[in-house]
Amino acid sequence: MARKPKVTREALQGALIGALDPLRGVRAAWEQGAASFGRVDEYSDIDLIVIVEDDGVEEVFRAVEDTLDYRFGIADKYRIPEPAWHGHSQCFYWVKGASPYLFVDMAVEKASSKNRFLEYSIHGPPVVRIDKGVVSDDSPGAEEFARKLEDRLEALKTTFRLFQVEVLKELERGNGIEALAFYNAMTLRPLVEVLRIKYCPWRHNFNTRYVYYDLPSKVVKDLEKLYFIRNAKELAERRAEADKWFWEIADSIELKDVRKLLAKAARRRG
Repeated sequence: MARKPKVTREALQGALIGALDPLRGVRAAWEQGAASFGRVDEYSDIDLIVIVEDDGVEEVFRAVEDTLDYRFGIADKYRIPEPAWHGHSQCFYWVKGASPYLFVDMAVEKASSKNRFLEYSIHGPPVVRIDKGVVSDDSPGAEEFARKLEDRLEALKTTFRLFQVEVLKELERGNGIEALAFYNAMTLRPLVEVLRIKYCPWRHNFNTRYVYYDLPSKVVKDLEKLYFIRNAKELAERRAEADKWFWEIADSIELKDVRKLLAKAARRRG
């Protein structure tokens, strides 16, 4: 029988907030990810976002690392080189005695930053741990978002039509690995996005993240068949199936229905 980890989620959460709360520069701290959607389980990590005065970023990292090391011992960590894609500072921590799934993913954002991941319709409502007048919903309006999706849908139709040839030519050349890479990028990724526009438009660009929660189970089952491929011959067959499905979905999307879904989600959020 596997030994139960000694460090619990609650103990780790308490240590993190205990390290952050006394810091005068910390304006807010909240959890997102599984916590925002009520889906925390034994495999969930802690997705923590911290807002701090612009000159306090390194103080936050020092305080958190000192506390984790003192309370549990830091087994490993990785800080993303900057500038990161999102413009913030981010580090991952694993502590001794915790499940390997229970790591800390901490993003530290300067107070002057505008990109805070506080769009509730997209990222879910935050589980607030500290708030000094910072945390509020920053979701775009449904009508504004629908107009962007209308443009995005047209771009997807154009690029899908033009770039299926990338998969086909590598299959003809016998370059199965390259064909598979193009299939994932040029066939499946846009297919998933049009499915998301149809069924969960707020998270249209999340690719396969949360796909088992965001899309109907029948749709996910059909996607699994397209993703799990044995050989190049089957790849060619699945690409043709995906091509047909893409156009069925893309051509069936009515922007008025997308607007209704967006508005319904916004009302539920409010």
